[in-house]
Amino acid sequence: MAQAEDRGSERARSLGEVRESVNVPLQPAFWRRLFAFMGPAYLVSVGYMDPGNWATDIAAGSALGYSLVWVLFMSNLMAILLQVLSARLGIVTGMDLAQACRAMFSRRVSWALWILTEIAIVACDLAEVLGSAIGLQLLFHLPLLVGVLLTVLDTFILLYLQRRGVRMMEAFIVALITTIGACLAIEVFLSKPAWGAIAVGFLPSLPGDRSLFLAIGIIGATVMPHNLYLHSSLVQSRRIRHTPAGIRSGVRFNIIDSVFALNVAFFINAALLVLAAATFHKTGHQNIVDILGAHHLLEPILGAWIAPVAFAIALLASGQSSTITGTLAGQIVMEGFVNLRLTPAVRRLLTRGVAIIPALATIIFFGESATGMLLLISQVVLSLQLSFAVIPLIHLVSDRRWMGQYRVKPALQMIAWLVAGVIVALNMRLAFDEIFSWLRSASGYGWILGIIVIPASLALVGLLAYVTILPAIQRWRGDPTPALAGVHGPSSMPPVEPPPPPKRIGAAIDFSSADTAVLSHAVTLARAAGRGSVVVLLHVVESGGARLMGSEMQDSEARSDQQRLELYTAELGELGVDAFYDLGFGEPPEQLAALIHQHKPDIIIAGSHGHKGINDLVYGTTVEKLRHRIGVPLLVVPASGKHRVE
Repeated sequence: MAQAEDRGSERARSLGEVRESVNVPLQPAFWRRLFAFMGPAYLVSVGYMDPGNWATDIAAGSALGYSLVWVLFMSNLMAILLQVLSARLGIVTGMDLAQACRAMFSRRVSWALWILTEIAIVACDLAEVLGSAIGLQLLFHLPLLVGVLLTVLDTFILLYLQRRGVRMMEAFIVALITTIGACLAIEVFLSKPAWGAIAVGFLPSLPGDRSLFLAIGIIGATVMPHNLYLHSSLVQSRRIRHTPAGIRSGVRFNIIDSVFALNVAFFINAALLVLAAATFHKTGHQNIVDILGAHHLLEPILGAWIAPVAFAIALLASGQSSTITGTLAGQIVMEGFVNLRLTPAVRRLLTRGVAIIPALATIIFFGESATGMLLLISQVVLSLQLSFAVIPLIHLVSDRRWMGQYRVKPALQMIAWLVAGVIVALNMRLAFDEIFSWLRSASGYGWILGIIVIPASLALVGLLAYVTILPAIQRWRGDPTPALAGVHGPSSMPPVEPPPPPKRIGAAIDFSSADTAVLSHAVTLARAAGRGSVVVLLHVVESGGARLMGSEMQDSEARSDQQRLELYTAELGELGVDAFYDLGFGEPPEQLAALIHQHKPDIIIAGSHGHKGINDLVYGTTVEKLRHRIGVPLLVVPASGKHRVE
């Protein structure tokens, strides 16, 4: 169920289900502490080796040989810097980047940034859809259309991993990264690259007309905006001491984690570009812009049957690993920017459904060969959204009002702003070239495109200028940061006012082992409240007849339940507690909610049976559904005989 209401400090818990779920040992042993911190950067790194990277790396390598290796290297350095800053923000402030942006900007600006980030996430998910579908086609000869539809099923993989905890997700990701690395190592070995030419490729150059487009595509595929939001949240899964020493330790170990994991991603991307250069560019196949074309040429050129198989396995592993991070990032930005919460299943299906639409449309109307260009376009879209995440991040980590003594030093600030300047300049140039190319190719209909694209572009430039200038003005004026009040709740302990003891106590009875604990707590509260207190026993008859006919159904189960409630009421009277009962008929959550609204108790006590997994599907989760339907406190007590009151 979506929840848009404010919840005070509860809304500050980014990925609350895994927050501080990984314990960090207090012993000074370096390797044990490093192992505890390692993991978040690996989840982030898969976004740097997703199928979108494959498309841009293969296109760049086949068209320009080793010439753009320097772009990969520069992009990796930029990625390490920005991810380190993102992790620093999350550790120091306890906020993810989306929450911090919501606290720093107005509601309208936050919504605009959220929409842009969602576009980036959909573009990223589009690359994962196409990559996984192509991998399935290459391995099992499935039609690409069928493969796209099958990608919906990976939702269940993610949901299973989320239930097992963040450490299980990290282990799964590391296994997939290892698979990708091993497969691409085989490819590079078979391609026999020119190592001297690779070294020359580290020298900056932009040869050819397509070099700028491909370079920006590489940057967009490498430094992705949603990864900045994701990393700032994932680092909060570690339970660190919020002391100066604990924070410094967390920052230091996350730097190590980021450098190591992102360098692994760099070598995988470099392997793809080197493979394309040594295999396709060298043999004159310089127009390979799609993964399918690359796969079909591998065996004829390299002369080894394992080459296309390893390529397909690595591609499928890449698509599956990126799926997890894309969904988590979507959850973070939706909760952070607009405080809108969806269940992981709904969030995943929604994102995947939106991404499938352009993939299906492209395959149906333009054929499978057009998917390569669609992958490249998705990466350019990612690059165009990057500035709107990078600039607020740099403002935040450079500001003492937000970071205190942990703000980055002036030298690092200058480097970060230089990186942001490069990203903005390249994107401006690309946008300018592409817009005028569209207008020229539109001939007589160019004016229609102009009245849509040009105002939208100017609006985006204005928004970028706003998020660049406003924080600088706030910092110069010394405005107080709204972080504590807007995200973390009040900056001081609110006044504690003990509520009056509940006089009318509702007890949800289901004639199970949980009733002992429920009745014991109800009696304890009634005795504490004193004279005038009353216990209302609530029970729902949920037989098949009761679900169909409601209160008109007076079968043996309904009569038996009523007799037991009469017995409970009499026994409570013997214990000195006034009590009465009421019956509902049908679905327990709905009927209990109706009984609660009718009798208006001050508190509800319900039992927890402790079942999970498949048992939830069999027995249902009444308490979970009930709490969304009522407006009174709900006390859930575990089923145990230890609570019995005499």
